[in-house]
Amino acid sequence: MERAYGLEIPESLEDAVDPRRLALVVYDMQVGILSQIERAQDVTTNAVKVVEAARSAGVRVVFTRHMSLPNELAGAFQLRMAKAWQRVASASDVTPWFLRDSPGFELIPELDPLPSEAVFDKITMSAFEGTPLELVLRDCGITAFAIVGVATEIGIEPTVRHAADLGLIPIVVADACAGGDEDAGQRSLESIAFIGDAFVVDTESFCRLLGQTGAAAG
Repeated sequence: MERAYGLEIPESLEDAVDPRRLALVVYDMQVGILSQIERAQDVTTNAVKVVEAARSAGVRVVFTRHMSLPNELAGAFQLRMAKAWQRVASASDVTPWFLRDSPGFELIPELDPLPSEAVFDKITMSAFEGTPLELVLRDCGITAFAIVGVATEIGIEPTVRHAADLGLIPIVVADACAGGDEDAGQRSLESIAFIGDAFVVDTESFCRLLGQTGAAAG
């Protein structure tokens, strides 16, 4: 850790992984989304490991869910995007896949939030847009967050980019994330690693490090 100008500047992943100032964001691990992911079982297994390690270390955990609006409220952009994703010609043919309380909207049963954890619903790709996530992290003194979930190119990368602009340090647990399109997801991970404003780590290394820092903090 470098100390300069009255600040502590994390230089390594070890510096950033302080359970007292770290959160975990579990991004859109929903039934209806995982059903579309090729590596659904792998990403579920690794995400569960990360969540369990975070809980053991006393790290704050936040879940997000992507929510569809009824077509009458979706607006021009939401309908345009849905038309492209669903490959339909007319807005009237759009099916809202993730309406609140629909089966596909729910988090997968392997990831059941605790009473001490939060679930934020959103209609955006960045987890920070239109949710209280930034306020919650700032108020808890959080300076870095790890992220797991789906899909890498659709939601993880925008969230990482947004977080960096907010001055938060993202930690992407790469094998606990999966792309809707695996090639596009891999390109997103490579871009994140290239730019350098986030740390990229694998599940085993992150959980081991969290176990060490959690024990030290305790």
